[in-house]
Amino acid sequence: MKILILSRYSRMGASSRLRLYQYIPYFEAQGIDCRIHPLFNDRYLQELYGNGRVSRGNLARCYWAMARQVYRAANYDLVLIEKEIFPFLPAWAERWLAWKRVPYVVDYDDAIFHNYDLHPQPLVRRLFKKKIAEVMRHAAAVTCGNHYLADYARRATERVHLIPTVIEPERYVPKSGHAPKEVVIGWIGSPTSMRYLAELKPVLEDLMREYPVRLHIVGGKKGIGLGERESVLDWSEDTETVLVGQFDIGVMPLHDSPWELGKCGYKLIQYMGCGLPVVGSPVGVNSDIIRDGDNGFLAATPEAWKTALSKLIRDPGLRLSMGRAGRRMVEEQYNTKAAGTLWMNILQPLKN
Repeated sequence: MKILILSRYSRMGASSRLRLYQYIPYFEAQGIDCRIHPLFNDRYLQELYGNGRVSRGNLARCYWAMARQVYRAANYDLVLIEKEIFPFLPAWAERWLAWKRVPYVVDYDDAIFHNYDLHPQPLVRRLFKKKIAEVMRHAAAVTCGNHYLADYARRATERVHLIPTVIEPERYVPKSGHAPKEVVIGWIGSPTSMRYLAELKPVLEDLMREYPVRLHIVGGKKGIGLGERESVLDWSEDTETVLVGQFDIGVMPLHDSPWELGKCGYKLIQYMGCGLPVVGSPVGVNSDIIRDGDNGFLAATPEAWKTALSKLIRDPGLRLSMGRAGRRMVEEQYNTKAAGTLWMNILQPLKN
């Protein structure tokens, strides 16, 4: 079986790496021949996460290279698409695949339909608000990272499957103890997600006045203004597990809005893979992953955030027991072996 994987990004993009790239060795071990082609190259992400200004020439070359891959799709048994083929264009490519009778599976770990139906420009809403539903309707199967995404997909098709975002537990070393001095509160993510962490600044300032606490930010490019009590660390795929393992508590603040309901909780899974207790906003999948009082705490207000973090800062035994509960959850539910089996059950019957 030969499949063409059309990802959004290279391995540099977390969504592509976790939803697609990490399964390629598993697929190939099951006899599937995989070819992967990202829409956006590394230059695009470097510009996006750098100054936010993206080269139009590079963007045009990315779209043209993807169009060539789509044209060759008939040479494959199946096409696996991340989200959509061409953002902010009609679903021409997906229609062409359907017309050529090339089955495709489309995967979602974000509520990208809200890029269109909630866009501030009326013209974008009018032209594209039904685009993702159309992409889903033509798909042989739709895979979603959480229930919010799956509920949307089921309004377009019955061929919907839930596959959570997972990790390889073997890559993460569970924390077995905590340093007696400073407690490290940690966050990992992209520069575009830093706005969530920034809203915790007043809470963290209060905690730093009361306790020996510091903040580690991995991948955020810049800090949130906490001075010498804050460390901003560069992300890399090779070092991320080590850097997260240096945390004592992992946090995932979110806004309570439609876009955030599509998030799949990857940060939480990484923290728990390292045996860390977690604190997160009770938004979307966070409420499924965090068992309040067992593997972490849900916090909806600044006061709740301060209370939860204070409990964990003061009690290393609580941090250890919650971290162990989170690690067990990852090993049982959020691992690549279990998710890979789900993928194979979907892909194998769809051979063209």
